[in-house]
Amino acid sequence: MAKWNPFTHPGAYAFDTASLTQNWARLHQGDCEPLPTDAAVLKAWVLFHNGEFQKAAEAGLKAGGDGITVANKATCIYANYLENKEKSKLDLFLEAAQRAEAQQAADPKNPNAWYWQAYALGRYGQGISVAKALAQGLGSKVKTALEQTLQLAPRHADAHIALAAFHAEVIDKVGSLIGSMTYGARKDTGLTLFREALKLNPGSAIAMTEYANGMVMLEGDKRMKEATRLYEQAAACEALDAMERLDVDMARVELQD
Repeated sequence: MAKWNPFTHPGAYAFDTASLTQNWARLHQGDCEPLPTDAAVLKAWVLFHNGEFQKAAEAGLKAGGDGITVANKATCIYANYLENKEKSKLDLFLEAAQRAEAQQAADPKNPNAWYWQAYALGRYGQGISVAKALAQGLGSKVKTALEQTLQLAPRHADAHIALAAFHAEVIDKVGSLIGSMTYGARKDTGLTLFREALKLNPGSAIAMTEYANGMVMLEGDKRMKEATRLYEQAAACEALDAMERLDVDMARVELQD
């Protein structure tokens, strides 16, 4: 494994197993991941929340079982925010998607086995262009995996966000008619999913920014003022761990552009 770039705020977070256990419900409000019973998996999560993404991925893979979930989350978050080489980023997303698919076969009732496949393929699709991804049939894979996630975990806020973003991006690229007929993408469904995500995880910076982006994709510039307000709220969020810090940093950068 090539050396990954470091987290942009080294040392800012210093969880241990006790403090992570105490904050688990709040930190995993978005993905509904249960508190691990395996000590090795919990230690991998400590590394993740402190921003040691490569070490977290390696520890998760070594632990196996539910450790695959922390490995996939660490890989995807690192690739999305910190990897600056496009090919490396896309390769990491594909690796995570393949691992998640294998995890589904071993543990089909694990919501995050489905979610991380969808997330990784969705980000990969954005990287190669949404139009290309749809042509390759990735859209239906992403939609199916997210719907399965929500069937298994109806309160999975992150899956609500990702599925809402799917509806928004498809309609943005191919229009409402083709989007609805070919891919089952609908504006009202997308907006409802975004709103539900924010109800389930009201303090989530990423829910706010994705809703802002999706709102403009689906309803145009007339929603720009509301979208900017959501970005401002996201930028003002207090980040509890490394991933949340990256979400907040992204919102702040977008506001400056």
